[in-house]
Amino acid sequence: MPSVNNHLDKVGKGFADFLTPPLEHVIRFTVGQPDFPTPDSIKSKVVEALDAGKTTYTRTGGSPELCKSVSRFLNERFSITVDWENIVVTPGCKQAILYALMGLGNPGEEVLLLAPAWPTYDAQISLLGMTPVHVPCTTPDFHPDFDALEKAITEKTKFILINSPNNPTGAVYTPDEVVAIVDLAIRHDLWILDDMIYATMVWTEHPYVSPATIPGGAERTITIGGWSKSWAMTGWRLGFCAGPPAAAKALHLCQTSAATHVPTFTMDAAAFALFADDDRMPMHNAFKERREVIFTELSNIPQLKVRKPEGAFYIIIDIEGTGMDDKTFARRALEEADVQLIPASLMPGGEGFCRISYATNIPNIIEGCKRLREWLERVC
Repeated sequence: MPSVNNHLDKVGKGFADFLTPPLEHVIRFTVGQPDFPTPDSIKSKVVEALDAGKTTYTRTGGSPELCKSVSRFLNERFSITVDWENIVVTPGCKQAILYALMGLGNPGEEVLLLAPAWPTYDAQISLLGMTPVHVPCTTPDFHPDFDALEKAITEKTKFILINSPNNPTGAVYTPDEVVAIVDLAIRHDLWILDDMIYATMVWTEHPYVSPATIPGGAERTITIGGWSKSWAMTGWRLGFCAGPPAAAKALHLCQTSAATHVPTFTMDAAAFALFADDDRMPMHNAFKERREVIFTELSNIPQLKVRKPEGAFYIIIDIEGTGMDDKTFARRALEEADVQLIPASLMPGGEGFCRISYATNIPNIIEGCKRLREWLERVC
């Protein structure tokens, strides 16, 4: 029998045990997906596009109208300047990250990840024959440790991949930290892959800052974003990547070879959504309120240590005070408290922590935290 890719054994180990949909009575704190429907105004644009017959092939990177909307959005919201022709709209952010790694990297090269990092990064890097290098962040805030990053760089290092606001930690890197990341990349001639999918979900006084806005950053930054989180469009599978002209050419070639383009009839809706703030802001405000509630509720559990998340819809909890490792804690929480969460050790650098998603309603948040508190009172 022919063999399979010999990198597959490095991918996705252990997650299925903790992501299986639980029984209905279980409070599920695991899903990184808004619990809101896509707004009707956005959905209606798809119906209009279908009625208008927009079901044929179009430009690989996305329609000019859509790419111009992405360019305008990045500029008006985040001061990122990128020509619309250097944008590729992709089948989700995962595909955008894959194209960046595939189009700009080579087997045997190394990618710096700020640990703990979303596991898809590790998987894609490994599948392409590159090496993920997990560099621990500072604790308890999970911000970049620049001494550790410097020590991790070798002659094989090609990329530094950042995600701010961060999954799983909820950290938002400060403007000074982003400047330091760009300086690091310039000195060592690295590409910066900036996964800014949660950039509209910032709860701190300091904003999301793109490395592409820092002097010397634009020519080495690939900006990666999408519609899934802020507009409740996870199932639409729409993302984008943007970068300097030479990189954009490589990204277009990857899309041409792998997907042709995203469905034509979704493009008008995607362009419309970027500026549909009247539809986005109620969801934004709900997540902001939930952040306050879950931080308060978890802070009342003496066995846990928590920091208020700075962005996204995740909070990471330190479970050292329970006397359990994080996998044991997650298994027992499901079996004994009917609460499902993610042990952060599934992501290198997350040992001793668990991730909670607060992309669920406030009654669920309160009930889930109550179950954890009462369970820990019994067992600790």
